[in-house]
Amino acid sequence: MSEVVHETQTEFWQPPVVASGSDSAMSSVMAEACQTCGREFLFGSRFCHSCGGRRPLALSASAKADAAELAGIWEKTVAAGYSILERSFEAASNWKVPSWLHYLHFHEIKRSIGLSTASLVAFFIGLACVAGALLVGLLTAKNLVDWQAIQFYRAEWLLAATACFVAGILLKRPTDGDSE
Repeated sequence: MSEVVHETQTEFWQPPVVASGSDSAMSSVMAEACQTCGREFLFGSRFCHSCGGRRPLALSASAKADAAELAGIWEKTVAAGYSILERSFEAASNWKVPSWLHYLHFHEIKRSIGLSTASLVAFFIGLACVAGALLVGLLTAKNLVDWQAIQFYRAEWLLAATACFVAGILLKRPTDGDSE
C-alpha cells in the first residue's frame, strides 16, 4: 500500500498507481465500445461512463469467427422456424370452423342472455366459484377436523359465488321493461 501515492502532484485523470506491464497489456485487449449503450469507453476505464456497465474483454479473431458462425446458425434456425410457422398458418387457414362454435363467443352470450359486460363477467366468476365449491368436495377427510375444514372451504367458495352473483345483479343495466 506504500506504493500507491508517492507524489501528490499527479494529474486528476491519471490513476495514482503506476501502471504495470500487465495493466497496459490488459487495456489493449479490452473492448473499445460499450455493448449496452454503444458509447466509447474512456481511456483506461473499466466501466462505461454513460451507463455504468462493466467493460468486457475484446474478442480475439478466432472468437469473432466463432461468433459469426454461431450467428449464421441462429439465422438459419430462425428462418427454419419462420417457414414452419408460415406453413402451419397456411394449413390452419384451410380449416372449417363448426357452425355451432359462434354461440360460444362472449358477445353472442352477452346478447342472448341480455346482460351488460360487467354483469356477465361477474356471472362467470360466480360460476367459477360454484365449480370451486364442488371441487372442494372431492377432497377426502380422514377425521372430523379435516371434514370441518373442507366444509369451511366450501362455505367460503359459496359465499364468494353469492357475492359475485349479487354484484352481477347490481351491475345489470335496467331495460325499458324493467323500469316499471
